[in-house]
Amino acid sequence: MSDVKRITVIGAGTMGHGIAQVAASSGIDVLLHDVSREAIERGLAQVHASLTRGIEKGRITPAQKISVLQRLHAAPDLAQAVARAAVVVEAVPETLELKQRIFREVDAAAPPAALLASNTSSLSISRIAEATTRAERVVGLHFFNPVPVMPLVEVVRGERTSDETVSRAVACAAALGKKAIVVGDYPGFASSRLGLALGLEAMRMLEQGVASAEDIDKAMTLGYRHPMGPLRLTDLVGLDVRLAIAEHLHRELGSEAFRPPEVLRRLVAEGRLGKKAGRGFYEWET
Repeated sequence: MSDVKRITVIGAGTMGHGIAQVAASSGIDVLLHDVSREAIERGLAQVHASLTRGIEKGRITPAQKISVLQRLHAAPDLAQAVARAAVVVEAVPETLELKQRIFREVDAAAPPAALLASNTSSLSISRIAEATTRAERVVGLHFFNPVPVMPLVEVVRGERTSDETVSRAVACAAALGKKAIVVGDYPGFASSRLGLALGLEAMRMLEQGVASAEDIDKAMTLGYRHPMGPLRLTDLVGLDVRLAIAEHLHRELGSEAFRPPEVLRRLVAEGRLGKKAGRGFYEWET
């Protein structure tokens, strides 16, 4: 995609700094924005650590690491961060009001032709686009964690997203070395809806004593060749993140399949949020 020369990523958390790393590794200049310079610096430090691990594993060279870091820039001022962007990718927490506020500010400062994308995993792209004056240029670009490793991107077409915008989004994903699927603007899209249904059922099985967490996961990794079991995956994604998505899908779809199991609510209340907290369905080294 010829116009992907500069990408602005809004949100320097797990998904945001991962997207920024992948874009910079693809030869694209990246501006990384967050609510504070400290948050940006934490995100950049995570990219630095990820690249160092890449060197240790022989995936990249020290020279490549330097090249990637040279394409990453802190951008504390949002308006300046998006002023020259060809693509803006929002990767802030899954709160509709927050995303709408961000898109309202981006709409006021980004170039007219900029592609405005949300990394949301479950919220309505159409609702997010309502905060802008250019809903036809708003699209979902749903990356997967960890972003440098996972090959899929869901391109989500909102009610008013134009065909040109969808094509540009697919091309943008390709420019970042990702495989794209195009989905409609339905709660949970394709991946979150299917993946969460499996994960929640695994939790209910755990509650009922069907099997241990380890054996439930082995049923899927060894029996169905999934690369990771649904409970370990939940630990990686974050139990709080999955709870929020489950509550959203249960509310929007009205299906009992998405009612959050009590074990999920209890573990989140106890602060057992998964790998990031050191404990979830499994114990993790922090």
